[in-house]
Amino acid sequence: MLVYLVRRLASTLPVLVVVSVFVFAFVHALPGDPARLEAGPEASPADIEAIRKDMGLDGPIWSQYLRWAGNTVQFRLGRSTKTRQPVAEVIGERFMPTLWLTVVAMIWATIVGVSIGVLSGVRRGRWQDRTVMVLAISGVSFPSFWMGLLLIDLFSVRLGWLPTGGYGTWKHFVMPGFTLGLAVAAVMARFTRSAFVEIMAEDYVRTARMKGVPERLVAWKHTLRNALIPVITLTGLQFGFLLGGAVVIETVFSWPGLGRLLVDSVSFRDYPVIQAVIMLFSLEFVLINLTVDVLYAVANPEIRLK
Repeated sequence: MLVYLVRRLASTLPVLVVVSVFVFAFVHALPGDPARLEAGPEASPADIEAIRKDMGLDGPIWSQYLRWAGNTVQFRLGRSTKTRQPVAEVIGERFMPTLWLTVVAMIWATIVGVSIGVLSGVRRGRWQDRTVMVLAISGVSFPSFWMGLLLIDLFSVRLGWLPTGGYGTWKHFVMPGFTLGLAVAAVMARFTRSAFVEIMAEDYVRTARMKGVPERLVAWKHTLRNALIPVITLTGLQFGFLLGGAVVIETVFSWPGLGRLLVDSVSFRDYPVIQAVIMLFSLEFVLINLTVDVLYAVANPEIRLK
């Protein structure tokens, strides 16, 4: 197991290097001069040039990348050009709201998605199966921003039950959590159904039925346990997508998280924050994938031998 873990850790390093190159290239492709933004509108050309030299922007592009990558590895993320706060503090203030929103969305989406996926697999070909699949396809097809606006209009404007945005009480989690997890629940339902139907066609399931094992026990003991192995992988991947995909939802619901911070930073050309947030999203996704691979290897020891 230790060898497998070390091998997976080693394989993540090239991914992070490639991601860092793309992040650096993307930020440098944005219009505007970071040194001028740092100096302010009334700075003289000499001041701007001094700041450019201090930021390492006067050297070749490869030396700028190496300097930025070295500082990032040492967690020296610089200061926000908008608020003048250390970037680490800015991200720290926004990280927990995004994490809690993602956790809430992931919990309900997993429970509902797996449950209706199992129901659809057990009732394959019947009206329950068709109804669930229609709902699942609809959940994937609805644009998240459109669903968010509909929920705000219904539950906030018309009924007055929930706040339109912000962060604080459990009521603030209801609409953004539901909107963020809707597509995930639909994907989980379809994936669970497919895995469930595939496992139910295995020989050991047919043998259990021939022995007279009740259908409920066949579904929950023999089938679901094995069908959940690929679902674990999907859950980890979807959790990573939710962390990075909360940008639209946080903007619609005025959620003070990393997604909205990224949008605001792009608008204000806050380059240090943009680079740090994108790298954080990438690191989170890589670590989640690594965790899922380890859990998958624990659940299926044959994976370690491949």
